[in-house]
Amino acid sequence: MTAVAGPATAAAPAHSERLLFDGGGSESLNGITYHSFRIPSLVRTKADTLLAFVEGRASSNRDWGNINLLYKRSTDNGATWSSLREVVGAGLGTWGNPTAVVDQSNGKIWLFMSWNPAGYSISGADGTTKITAWEHRKVYVSSSVDDGLTWSDPVDMSAAVKPRTMANGAVWAWDAVGPGVGIQLTNGWLVIPAQHRNIYSDDHGATWKVQRLTTASGAIQEATSEGTVLQLTDGRLMRNDRAVSDAWETGKRRWVARGSITSSYSALAPDSTLLDPACQGSILRYNLDSPTRIVFLNSASTVARTKMNVRISYDEGQTWPIHRFLSDAPLPDWAGLGGGNWAEGGYSSMAKTADYFVGALVEVDEHSGDGGTSHLSVVFRKFNLPWILNGATEGTTVAA
Repeated sequence: MTAVAGPATAAAPAHSERLLFDGGGSESLNGITYHSFRIPSLVRTKADTLLAFVEGRASSNRDWGNINLLYKRSTDNGATWSSLREVVGAGLGTWGNPTAVVDQSNGKIWLFMSWNPAGYSISGADGTTKITAWEHRKVYVSSSVDDGLTWSDPVDMSAAVKPRTMANGAVWAWDAVGPGVGIQLTNGWLVIPAQHRNIYSDDHGATWKVQRLTTASGAIQEATSEGTVLQLTDGRLMRNDRAVSDAWETGKRRWVARGSITSSYSALAPDSTLLDPACQGSILRYNLDSPTRIVFLNSASTVARTKMNVRISYDEGQTWPIHRFLSDAPLPDWAGLGGGNWAEGGYSSMAKTADYFVGALVEVDEHSGDGGTSHLSVVFRKFNLPWILNGATEGTTVAA
């Protein structure tokens, strides 16, 4: 493969880091100083504003309890950010799994989210009630028409976009949208990845529909949970997902399928290159012109949510010849991270900035306590293609 140099690759390698959401820090909102921040979503709007969404976990780092959807804005490619703002935080239940998509035709931003009432959780741990009924876990959507300054009240979309039964006839109880980002297809359709399905709109959000990940033979695929979606140059979609526990144990890799909103998908199968510790990952279409580039970021480990590895594919996700660990640019020992015992890794989200960089939100465990007491934070990293390449020539392979 011959790569053509351009503004993105001709620049000097560059990177920067910022502690954007400091769990257990001093920043508060509506009387809450948040214990932890998790589950990021990062998008660039039509006006080139960056919107960084997170779950604000009020009293612990657990996946249940009082969790609100918060965000910050940047109008200068991530150099500076607004103070903490809230999309929704009504009640003491869980507002989570932010999954944002921008309609470039009109600038409207859609933010999908999952919700469950206070006292409920996926497992029933810590005295909570296990989610076992369809109505215990719902899908909501909010939107903004002013570049993320204000947000509509969330609307319950569950009846339209959450199936009621699994392939085996069991009730569809637990559910998750994203988390991360959706995409806009070249035909203008909006697509949100969700558990076992895509949520999509062919009318700019006036209505939303659901597509289950079905093979050509009609088999409904439910081997993965948290998902990403990307459009390939041939128009098809690629799902790159976290496998459910039984499937993950067979290979401890990311699971991938290709298909179309209007037809079927290939069988979900593990990607031998993409090590995975049973965690979410993030994917980004960097460019469509030659050489096409897809960027992927996840914890490249089978045992721990560490070793955040950013990769580039030049053949639409078939291979990943270029990679670099984010730890090659170590995070500063910020006081907000609690003294140096922290570990970077876990959930992430990426967006291409207007100045041709990759912006990435990445979780950090401060290791400030045990179990649910350790503060979790989210950092904003920004790096360009030359930094990822690290002296390598595009089209060659970097050793693992």
